[in-house]
Amino acid sequence: MARRKLLFRLRKGDTVKYGAVPFVHGLFEFHTTEMSQTLAELMEQYYQEGFKQTMVDNAENFLRTIPIQKSIDVTQHVAAFDDACEILKNSKKIVVTECTCRKQKHLLGKSCEKPLEVCFMFGAMGQYYIDNQMGREITADEAIDILKKCHEEGLVTQPATAQNPGGMCNCCGCCCGVLGSLNEHPRPAEMVFSNYFARVDQEACTGCETCMDRCQMGAITLTADEVAHVNPDRCIGCGLCVTTCPSEAMALVPKETDKQRTPPKTGMDQMMTMAQKRGIQF
Repeated sequence: MARRKLLFRLRKGDTVKYGAVPFVHGLFEFHTTEMSQTLAELMEQYYQEGFKQTMVDNAENFLRTIPIQKSIDVTQHVAAFDDACEILKNSKKIVVTECTCRKQKHLLGKSCEKPLEVCFMFGAMGQYYIDNQMGREITADEAIDILKKCHEEGLVTQPATAQNPGGMCNCCGCCCGVLGSLNEHPRPAEMVFSNYFARVDQEACTGCETCMDRCQMGAITLTADEVAHVNPDRCIGCGLCVTTCPSEAMALVPKETDKQRTPPKTGMDQMMTMAQKRGIQF
C-alpha cells in the first residue's frame, strides 16, 4: 500500500513504520506523477461537493501564509518560522516536486501558466517522495533559487502550519485548493494563519495597478482618486504587492502584538490541533 501511495512509510535504520495519511496533504499529492484526466475529474468532483468547505474550515491549521523576504523592512524582526529562506536552510533534506493542484487543473483545461516544479518536501516526507520517484533532492541554494522564481511569478508561499513543516507550497489563487476556497470567502484574512498585512502610502501611490495584478486574493482595488486600497478582510499578508510596486507605495507590516500567532512546534502538534478543532478529545 505504501508503494501504491495509499500509506505513508517511515524508515529508520532497520525499523519501518507505517501510518495513514489524509486526503490533503497526502493521497491527492502522492498521485501527482500518475495524475490522469479521469482522476483529475474525480478529484474536482470531490472538491466541489464537499472538500472545498473543509479547506476553508481548516485553513488556519493546515497551511499558513508567510511573507516574501524582500517585502519585509530590514529593520523588522522576522521570526525564523515566518522566513521561507530560513526554513529551507534549516531543512536537512529538501525534495522538490510538481504542484498537484496546478497539474490537476491543467488536465481539466483550467490551469494558469505558472511553473509546476515548485513544491518542497522536507525530512521523512521528502524521503518518502524520493523512495516513490515523486520528486528530486536539491540543495538549499537550489531551493532558494526556485523560491525566488516563484515570487517573480507571483506565487504565494505557504508552508505547513508548524515551525518545522514537512513541506512548503508555492500557490496561485486560481489552482490552489486552499487559496481557491478562500477566494470564495468574504473575509479570507480571518481564516488564514498570517502575521502580516499590506498597507498603502496613498501619497506615493501612482495607481499603476501592478499590485492588483499580483494579488491572489483580490484584496486590492482602486479608489475614486485612482490610488490603491487594501481590503483588510481579504489581505493574507504574502507581500506579492510590495516587491513589484514601482513607487514603493506598498509595505508589509506586522499585525498588532495581540493578534500575532506562533505556529505549533512540530507537525504532530499541528495534527493534534486540527483534530481538536474537529471535536476529538485527547
